[in-house]
Amino acid sequence: MADALILPIGLVTAGLIAARLGVLTVAAWQQAVYRREQDQLTLEVMRERIAEAKKRRAEDSLAWNGYRKFVVDRKVTEADDICSFHLVAHDRKPLPAFKPGQYLTFRLNIPGREKPVIRCYSLSDSPHPKQFRVTIKRVGSPPDAPSAPPGLVSNYFHEQLAQGDILDVQAPRGHFFLDPEQQRPAVLIAGGVGVTPLLSMINSIVATRSSREVLFFYGVRNRADHAFKETLQQVTAQHSNIRLVVAYSQPSPEDEQHEGRDYHHTGRVDISLIKSYLQSTNYQFYICGPPAMMETLNKQLLKWGVAKADINTEAFGPATVSKAFTKPQESAARSLKAGDASSTNITFAKSGKSCDWSPSVGNLLAFAEANGVKIDSGCRAGNCGTCVVAVKSGKVRYVTEHGAELEEGTCLTCIAAPDGNLVLDA
Repeated sequence: MADALILPIGLVTAGLIAARLGVLTVAAWQQAVYRREQDQLTLEVMRERIAEAKKRRAEDSLAWNGYRKFVVDRKVTEADDICSFHLVAHDRKPLPAFKPGQYLTFRLNIPGREKPVIRCYSLSDSPHPKQFRVTIKRVGSPPDAPSAPPGLVSNYFHEQLAQGDILDVQAPRGHFFLDPEQQRPAVLIAGGVGVTPLLSMINSIVATRSSREVLFFYGVRNRADHAFKETLQQVTAQHSNIRLVVAYSQPSPEDEQHEGRDYHHTGRVDISLIKSYLQSTNYQFYICGPPAMMETLNKQLLKWGVAKADINTEAFGPATVSKAFTKPQESAARSLKAGDASSTNITFAKSGKSCDWSPSVGNLLAFAEANGVKIDSGCRAGNCGTCVVAVKSGKVRYVTEHGAELEEGTCLTCIAAPDGNLVLDA
């Protein structure tokens, strides 16, 4: 009887053990499959990162230091006094990719000028391996001073530069750009020729087939100033994720007949117009246009509740304003270690001059010029690097971001203010 019971018990035990071993075997097999899948996924991610790194290195290798020769391939009129210049490398080698919104720096030998003139102009198209494009507005004499000379460089581009001429150009740079990898909705706001870097952003979104939602506000005086009208209308007609709102501040009687087709609103691009199209402030804002327009919009957007980090601005020349639009003299005054401006002394070592700093001047370049110290300059916006000087002792603080690269122990005088006593090699 006992022997008869032992056999079934043994079979049951063996079955349980076999079942347990089966479960363990299946679990081990599943774990092995999972590990293989994870290893494969890790390998694929690593391959993608390596490929991306190689791509970046290849693109970086196409960039260059200093100036490179470019040929004017074409000149295209975009609107009254607005012309695009298509540039190809003189050596015909491929061009580096750039971030949409960045600019080129030009060194120009203008007849009648003793030294080359430096200027920066935004790229107005998406990256292309064979050409760059910049779009430049001719600057006339100021309306309140008709006898004053017109813009030196813009008129040189329009009147003297011809197809086939050669220019010295630095590689693209700048901190004002749209990250093409982000998908967060963006609001682009352009005033006049400030459309150029924003057009580069729009064209890059189209070129990369991004579905990123974009609302583009474009303000001009009237149809005569409306550059890239057909281009932008075509883009918005073919891409549902891009909306265009055009405002004419001074439409002509003929323009008024085409309201709703050529433009959508009469007046300027202001916060009330922007609010009428947006349901919230959860956008990234990119603004380029006249300084007064950018300063006003920046303050209004901040008051509306837009995060400061979500407001990006661009401007060139002495009127450049910082992202926070802090007046230079206020920023400079705060930078003084002592509260009294007269306690800060600026010494120009080469010139043998020592002067008390005046915060109202705004920056070291203007201060040097006011005291008869000559410092070469170009863009006056911290982008071209022409005004760089060595700091022999002391420190500086910048009143706005700079695009030019700096060596340690130097400063860009056009956008710098002293942080205490300072000795410059100028």
